[in-house]
Amino acid sequence: MSTKYKVAVVQAAPILFDLSKTLDKTEKLVSEAVSNGAKLVLFPEAFISAYPRGLSFGTVVGSRQSHGRELWQRYWESSVTEGDQACKRLGDIAKDAKVFLVIGVNEKDEVAGTLYCSMFYFGPDGQFLGKHRKVKPTAQERVIWGEDNGSTLSTFDTVLGKIGGLICWENYMPLARMAMYQKGVQLYLAPTADNREGWQQTMRHIALEGRCFVLGCNQFVTKDMYPDDLPGGADLEGQPEIMANGGSIIVDPLGNVLAEPLWGKEGILTAEINPDLIVQSKLDFDPIGHYHRPDIFEFKVNNQPPIKVVD
Repeated sequence: MSTKYKVAVVQAAPILFDLSKTLDKTEKLVSEAVSNGAKLVLFPEAFISAYPRGLSFGTVVGSRQSHGRELWQRYWESSVTEGDQACKRLGDIAKDAKVFLVIGVNEKDEVAGTLYCSMFYFGPDGQFLGKHRKVKPTAQERVIWGEDNGSTLSTFDTVLGKIGGLICWENYMPLARMAMYQKGVQLYLAPTADNREGWQQTMRHIALEGRCFVLGCNQFVTKDMYPDDLPGGADLEGQPEIMANGGSIIVDPLGNVLAEPLWGKEGILTAEINPDLIVQSKLDFDPIGHYHRPDIFEFKVNNQPPIKVVD
């Protein structure tokens, strides 16, 4: 556990609603991160191929509009399915760079016709390691995304340590965090769309609570990045010019900030991970060890899978 290594957090926008161009941009950003020595690269929530901030999809309580259905189709077509060509391209990107790649995607369930807000994990050999689906979309997100059943709440045991995480406001769910802690998470990944300054305090809290490294990752998006011909584009007229202002951050297991929050631009944060700090941090606190008190508290997660060991 004593070998140090670097990780990278990519703060950028996709080419909104364009799957092919977003994959091209992903490849360039991964290459840039790896050139700085990163062994793991994290992308934001819904990077493929848009977090549709400001868009209503033509919905109000009790009715839907046709332009919203057209927008939904365009969103669907810029999304990815496990095992499809876009997914394989991401695996190839990871393989070519020899890096662990974790990226936020809109995941299509081709059978059910449902979209999920997911994280896809790829190994340095290009293998698709698995995924996590958001268990509870927030507010208007519930119109476009389904809910996971708990079967993706686990970690991946790799040469870098146990990797896992939650998406955006899942990180405010105490029991969801506990589900990750009991799977021994050491690199806690938190892609998000929350660009409030308070989010950084949440990242530091989770690092202290979980005694893990936390990688918080957000997009930087401006209104002029949205396609001009987007159905429902009129929704954007009252929106600010900067739609998402970033705020990505990297924190160590004692809550110390390793990479200061990045605001107002695209960029890549890089930090060195010293795995020894994970052990050292548990001298005085361990949420699933001597601070767990199973004689008082009982915790169970339905459908939670075992830790996946990655060769």
